[in-house]
Amino acid sequence: MTIPEKWKADHVLWIEAFAASNFAFLTLDIYMAHSVNSFRRQAELVPLFFSIFAAVVMAAAIAARERRPGLWTVLGHIVGWGSLAVGVAGVVLHLESSFFAERTLKSLTYAAPFAAPLAYAGLGLLLIMDRMVDAQSREWPLWVLLLALGGFAGNLVLSLTDHAVNGFFRWAEWIPVISSAYAVGFLTMPFLITVSRPYLSLCGYALLAQALVGVAGFCIHAAANFHGPSAKILQNFIDGAPPFAPLLFPNLAVLAGIGLWVLSHGEATE
Repeated sequence: MTIPEKWKADHVLWIEAFAASNFAFLTLDIYMAHSVNSFRRQAELVPLFFSIFAAVVMAAAIAARERRPGLWTVLGHIVGWGSLAVGVAGVVLHLESSFFAERTLKSLTYAAPFAAPLAYAGLGLLLIMDRMVDAQSREWPLWVLLLALGGFAGNLVLSLTDHAVNGFFRWAEWIPVISSAYAVGFLTMPFLITVSRPYLSLCGYALLAQALVGVAGFCIHAAANFHGPSAKILQNFIDGAPPFAPLLFPNLAVLAGIGLWVLSHGEATE
């Protein structure tokens, strides 16, 4: 089997590549997010260095999977459990920035984005799942969908808290909130009833809409930063609207799409 054919037939590799690319991207995202306060606390360097480490180790794991499956398993568990620990610790540290001091909805809204570190927890659980659940079983795509569902639920919370900072000044700021809610609704149904292939196709169109919302949001955020108050564009991107936050929508759409594709081609539908 040639390399393109192997990748086409092996959905486990899709998840591995998804995780590796996400860690690589999180390196840039963390750098920009924590540059707002110039990495004031040393702990803020942990997710930056871990993202670099995880991306490199996952690349090695993917390369070793076919000939050294044992090494693939070990490396994946190292990154997976490490990522889970970084994510949980990040949530606690972000909440400590304000919420634990005042314990109000206002402090929660204006605190560091408390749900953002859950991206690490989600990626960690994804890698652990990939090594503990049979890829040919019905449970595998359902686990992928469940993690994507959790991501969209987190996206819903992030969209609410981030845009609440300016009181939803523009009506378009409600779009990601509504879009995330729709995604949560669509992806919840496979866990409640046995869904048909036409429904999974409908979910695919819903995910395409999520991707379009994310791309549009990225363009809107980037355009606002290009016209920011600073003469330095990079500074506007650091201090202004988070340009990469809307890209969570197409990113999660890809993950959910993998789960839907495997589910629709297995024995999970009727």
